[in-house]
Amino acid sequence: MTTSAGTRDASAMNKMHGLRPNALGLPALFAQSLAVISPTMTAVLIIPLAFASAGQGTWLAYAFGTVMLLFVVFCLNQFAKRSAFAGSMYAYTAKGLGPSSGVFSGWTLIWAYYFIAVAGLCGFAVFCGQLLSALGYHGSVHPIVFFAISAVACWVIAYKDIRVSSILTMALEGASVACITALACVILFKHGFSVDTKQLSLSGVNVRGMGLAVVACIFSLVGFEAATTMGAEAKNPRRNLPRAVIASLLITGAFMVFMAYVEVGGTSNYGAGWTSAPLNYLAVAYNVSWFRIPVSIGAMVSFFSLSLSCLNAGSRIMYPMARHGIFSGHLGRAHATNRTPHVAVTVYIAMIFALPAFLMIFTNPLTAFGDAGTLAAFGFLVAYYLITVAAPVYLKKLGELSWRNVVLAAVAVLCLMVPTIGSFYPQPAWPVNLFPYIFLAWMAAGAGWLFLVNRRQPGILSDIEADLERAPELMGEDVEIPELSPQPVMA
Repeated sequence: MTTSAGTRDASAMNKMHGLRPNALGLPALFAQSLAVISPTMTAVLIIPLAFASAGQGTWLAYAFGTVMLLFVVFCLNQFAKRSAFAGSMYAYTAKGLGPSSGVFSGWTLIWAYYFIAVAGLCGFAVFCGQLLSALGYHGSVHPIVFFAISAVACWVIAYKDIRVSSILTMALEGASVACITALACVILFKHGFSVDTKQLSLSGVNVRGMGLAVVACIFSLVGFEAATTMGAEAKNPRRNLPRAVIASLLITGAFMVFMAYVEVGGTSNYGAGWTSAPLNYLAVAYNVSWFRIPVSIGAMVSFFSLSLSCLNAGSRIMYPMARHGIFSGHLGRAHATNRTPHVAVTVYIAMIFALPAFLMIFTNPLTAFGDAGTLAAFGFLVAYYLITVAAPVYLKKLGELSWRNVVLAAVAVLCLMVPTIGSFYPQPAWPVNLFPYIFLAWMAAGAGWLFLVNRRQPGILSDIEADLERAPELMGEDVEIPELSPQPVMA
């Protein structure tokens, strides 16, 4: 049963304390997606993993991965250019496949952003250690200290103002990429520029190795959709969100192709030792060892911005789901002054910090980084499958479906099959082989939770669908996007 007073109070809270509208322009939205993709992370840690399978074809594997994910972007942007919400992927999927599928999409994205944020804390700790070593300090600092520094700073910034978060993210990731690009230019031109014919001719590359490398490349490119979580805070969202999504994928994809070419070519005359820390190794090999310090600082701030962006994105998935009654209504509150989802931010960062702090009993930050990234990938894959299937269904509801949309969706599904199959075959070593089943347990928990919520609040799914349908569609001039209506207070 509901109370009208409770409904009126909730409605008033919605009008007074929503997220800050028209706060983020195209550069800030682009920075959100860029930070979650984290091209710095790929350059400093992931490219050697792809090289282990593709060898001289690593650059091409990243090109393939970028093109394959573009088909997913085309499907996602069918929604982004027509409507925008807080936590948009959750809402998009709900509009296409119904609220139950939307809830599952949100459930998987909360998982994905959570583990990517955990990986960010671990990467921050790894490069804090490398920076101290480059500065001549060889003592021992427990990783939890670095986790705490990054987590607290992320919480303060995300709690305070999304505009500060976005500006800082853009500045930190931009500085890191600039530093890495400068080192890459040194490597390319140190002894005069020459074309690496081994890489361009794909010397020694085989199809199976290329297939395995593409899997790693796709997983290092996920996160381009993060800008859509800011739909309620974006300026001109129907124009800027699609642009931010596609630009983040294309630009980071091109950067990764470039860095793969540089790292593989730059180490062609050296041993296998470069794979553990490729950029620091190359800085020493090319007699610019002082570059290790700015590279380590750049990696540190990049991993920090990765965690910060995932905190912003994940909390903005939790926020609309809470306002729709899926989670506790406290998570759907926005700060009266800061206009941020402060409760969701606080709960999410506490969860993010707790896991790596606990794992340090059993492992080290670098291993935890790899495991967290692998676990996150399953969440992204399921969310991408859902949005890809939802796109043609949504367009059919609008009467705008064409054969081109169906073909794009079908190709996107086929492209997503590559990393899906690659996650199971060849079977990874223990404990990574257990990760798919851990994720399936998370999905089963989500199904159980949705069942309980639906039993406790009959009609909640219909209410979610009706609320999303009230959002304005792109049928002409842009209009202000209202906040999601909160669920009535249960008596």
